[in-house]
Amino acid sequence: MIATEHDFADRQALATALAGDVAAALTRAITATGSAVLAVSGGTTPKLFFDALSGEKLAWDHVTITLVDERQVPDTSDRSNAKLVKEHLLKNEAAAARFVPMFGTPADQMPARLDVVTLGMGNDGHTASFFPGGDTLAEAIDPSTPQKIIAISAPGSGEARLTYTLPVLLAAGFRALHLEGDEKRDTLKRALADGPVPDMPVRAVLRSPSPVSIYWCP
Repeated sequence: MIATEHDFADRQALATALAGDVAAALTRAITATGSAVLAVSGGTTPKLFFDALSGEKLAWDHVTITLVDERQVPDTSDRSNAKLVKEHLLKNEAAAARFVPMFGTPADQMPARLDVVTLGMGNDGHTASFFPGGDTLAEAIDPSTPQKIIAISAPGSGEARLTYTLPVLLAAGFRALHLEGDEKRDTLKRALADGPVPDMPVRAVLRSPSPVSIYWCP
């Protein structure tokens, strides 16, 4: 379900606001448990958000940063989400955080608990690496799957991918869906309408009782 919807005039305003809200959520988790885990999505959309978040003042040395999902490519590739995070987030104040890449790290060494999750959405209705037609999509979005991380390939996914499964993402204390552009707003409207979850897998998040906050700008 949608907890709140935030509309912004432009990308910079969205990035600044989302960075502040994520920083506040991380601080709450650190206060409650002594540490926090942030899982972020890749692509081109979050660059400004990462830049803004890197300058937020909080106890970054108590934060672990990882990825919601990743292409199975080395971090030297321009297609690597890890490379994006290293270049745009792991700098300034956030340079003190610990980073755990998804590709190349055994699943049992990945964080088991996520406190803050930022998600994107493709115009095909995918989020994380929950792609329509994915060969392991049913297991990845099964609320009762015992798997924490799963490999997935799909016609629209490009490279083979790795992704956290739905129950891990839904267990986070704060979830944000970061969208930019009128086309993404139209896709969201379609995802919120009736229809099978596998056709637009972001529906698995939107229809969950675990709330997600929407951040959108033109």
